[in-house]
Amino acid sequence: MLLHNRAAISLGLRMCSSHVTTGPVIDTGRLSSDMSEFRKAFSKAKHIAIITGAGVSAECGVPTFRGEHERWRKWQSQDLATPEAFSRNPSRVWEFYHYRRELVLNKKPSAVHLAIAECEARLKKQGRSVVVITQCIDDFHRQAGSKHVLKIHGSLLETRCVSCGQVTVNKRSPICAALKGKGAPGPDVPDALIPVDKLPRCDERDCHGLLRPNVVFFGETMDSHILTKVEKEMEICDLCLVVGTSSIVYPAAMFGPRIASRGVPVAEFNTSTTPKTEHFTYHFQGPCGTTLPQALAQHESECF
Repeated sequence: MLLHNRAAISLGLRMCSSHVTTGPVIDTGRLSSDMSEFRKAFSKAKHIAIITGAGVSAECGVPTFRGEHERWRKWQSQDLATPEAFSRNPSRVWEFYHYRRELVLNKKPSAVHLAIAECEARLKKQGRSVVVITQCIDDFHRQAGSKHVLKIHGSLLETRCVSCGQVTVNKRSPICAALKGKGAPGPDVPDALIPVDKLPRCDERDCHGLLRPNVVFFGETMDSHILTKVEKEMEICDLCLVVGTSSIVYPAAMFGPRIASRGVPVAEFNTSTTPKTEHFTYHFQGPCGTTLPQALAQHESECF
């Protein structure tokens, strides 16, 4: 139940210390970037867990919460993604998420998403499994064809009613008439100040409650059902790939190191090293859209 205990801590702390107390630290002198060596481990794996982060979506053209995109208008993005911000100013928060929704709805899956989906479909025919454990809140893994996807931070293209709790897939563009053309991120753009009764509302009979994005805000705990599934996958996987994540957002930052502590090979694919790189067996630096398809391509030992 380690994941449940960790997730029960407010996610307002999820950007804190990168210190990990579980498992041995691999000697960085032994860290390998030998693709042929990784490919041998890949050819033997029966249950592969792939942990993906915002860097994967960034390769689709979707900005992350950090770096040059850390601010939306004059606010820190992370300050808008909280239950308190939504309660105080749902119009502003909905403008922010409407902007993000429209970006996602106008982008396509990257080479990373396509490679993962193709690998899952191919290995399934061999009696092998691939699960995607993603921090991303877009729908690109599903669009690419991945079937076994665990979204630990929720979905940008789902809504949840704050009154009745109904969760609904919602890909409307715009999500409501009042948000049409709203959400521009420029620092001088004024708030739209949309009345709360004009914001997205629940379609359930006799409800008409205010909708919110079905994502895990900072300060909220994660879905225990999803964490139970993640726990199981972490226990059975015999190969793990950590792809496009900074490895500083908890609890996902501990997934790779925890799997490595069992002696399972873990390979990191990222544009740079991270606070968790030293815990892993392999590190492949560069755009994930270049390195990952090569890593997951059909191995010469595969037969159909």
